[in-house]
Amino acid sequence: MAQISYQLYSSRNFGPLAQTLEMLASLGYTNVEAYGSLLVDDTTRALLGQGLRAHGLSMPSAHMGLAELEADTAGIIATAKDLGIKAVYCPHIMPDQRPTDGAGWAAFGARLDKIGAAFRAAGLDFGWHNHDFEFKALPDGSFPIEHLMAGGPGLSLELDIAWVARAGVDPLPWIAKYADRITAAHAKDIAPAGEKVDEDGWADIGTGVMNWRELSKALSATKAKLLVLEHDNPSDDKRFASASFAAASAL
Repeated sequence: MAQISYQLYSSRNFGPLAQTLEMLASLGYTNVEAYGSLLVDDTTRALLGQGLRAHGLSMPSAHMGLAELEADTAGIIATAKDLGIKAVYCPHIMPDQRPTDGAGWAAFGARLDKIGAAFRAAGLDFGWHNHDFEFKALPDGSFPIEHLMAGGPGLSLELDIAWVARAGVDPLPWIAKYADRITAAHAKDIAPAGEKVDEDGWADIGTGVMNWRELSKALSATKAKLLVLEHDNPSDDKRFASASFAAASAL
């Protein structure tokens, strides 16, 4: 059974970090996932470490941008060791950086895998975190994610399941396809059409159109150690954190 975690990016627009960590601990969370800007600044990183210790929270995973990963691989590995991070995932690239064909995506996978080799040598997991663009078919009918993962055979995958659905494809076959490479998953829900417009159409787990009971069952057959709850744009982060924690705990 994967442990429940919380992506701190969900609360980036709400209160100071210390307040967020206190809120999460009060709701029953024991794990959080950091995003890049919390880790690259010395002051923020120190505050994060202090907050984790003060509230009995662990941080088994983190996101870090490609530029930072390539510029300071050793430094990020050292930070991970210091904060108890076991897995680091590269989360995104901007549209102008995205390859346009299978060969380009395979080369990008190899580029990531080169970074990953250093993490694996240090005893850490390293992989990719998707959005929707990796699951939109190329002109030849193949998918970027297939080429990325083939080009980087050592990469793990933190599958953001709702983003897969947003791409217009069924997540279940992809969960099965990469069952032995999915080491974490992101969980949020998709609101019914026309609802939650102020939250970009996302919803708390269990309040949208996704069958999280079926998806959770499929994830149990993967190597996922973490189910990371995330909302890209909540209007109320405590509401999302509380409702989604209760729904995920009941799965």
